[in-house]
Amino acid sequence: MASRSCGTELDLSWISKIQVNQPAVLRRAEQIQARRTVKKEWQAAWLLKAVTCIDLTSLSGDDTFSSIQRLCYKAKYPIREDLLKALHMYDEGITTAAVCVYPARVCDAVKALKAAGCDIPVASVATGFPAAQTHLQTRLEEIRLAVEDGATEIDVVINRTLVLTGQWEALYDEIRQFRQACGEAHLKTILAAGELGCLTNVYKASMLAMMAGSDFIKTSTGKETVNATFPVAIVMLRAIRDFFWKTGNKVGFKPAGGIRTAKDALTWLSLIKEELGDEWLKPELFRIGASSLLSDIERQIYHHVTGRYPANHDLPMS
Repeated sequence: MASRSCGTELDLSWISKIQVNQPAVLRRAEQIQARRTVKKEWQAAWLLKAVTCIDLTSLSGDDTFSSIQRLCYKAKYPIREDLLKALHMYDEGITTAAVCVYPARVCDAVKALKAAGCDIPVASVATGFPAAQTHLQTRLEEIRLAVEDGATEIDVVINRTLVLTGQWEALYDEIRQFRQACGEAHLKTILAAGELGCLTNVYKASMLAMMAGSDFIKTSTGKETVNATFPVAIVMLRAIRDFFWKTGNKVGFKPAGGIRTAKDALTWLSLIKEELGDEWLKPELFRIGASSLLSDIERQIYHHVTGRYPANHDLPMS
């Protein structure tokens, strides 16, 4: 991942008069979704790019060591060997960007990846994920324990109450404490944008999270009723761009929740390219939080290579 973001001092003048033009955002969202997708070799190349930006995720109540071991194996070998050879990409070291699990499963993921002989980062959700309705000290301790167990990326979730009641200074201070608890681990701040009330709040929360030193801002936990949507993403990406123009600091972006198809992945890549440029089209600055997306990408690559769609037994790790 890229070097740590240092954040800035709290400056509420940046956001005090912000009002997001919702009709304009919705028009832009419709435009990006209506665009024709890339085809053939270009599509295969973009899909492989998407694979390298996936945080392969398992956040289930029935996660076990064996299920996490399987997840880690899939992260190391995301696309079947013969398909990569057909695309002349077998020796390119294509893996997912990270494995994302609950704090209690970090040790399992670290052990499985070490046994597999790869250095894919382990990301852990934390801070009372997904609701953030536990005591602050409990949330901070959860970060510290995940880092001790070997997580090098921490996906924290903010206290939505602070946004909905306009407690911006308190939100800044809380995220600064999260960043300090992370130590050398990178901080990815989940806004749970579907629960923030309006797009103006999404922009303000994005800016506060970046000021507080977040290395990434992330749309959702994947557990809300509304997760990663294009209007929310556009507002967050514009905030990232504004922050870069003001400070020179590049902050990453991670959509999560409901991104399930190869076509979805291509649309997200297009949006990043158009809003932030090619510099952001790399795992250091762009991640997709997903659990089932990889299966559809592999399915589409199989079709590109063979001219037919696979039977269930053709992709046994899906």
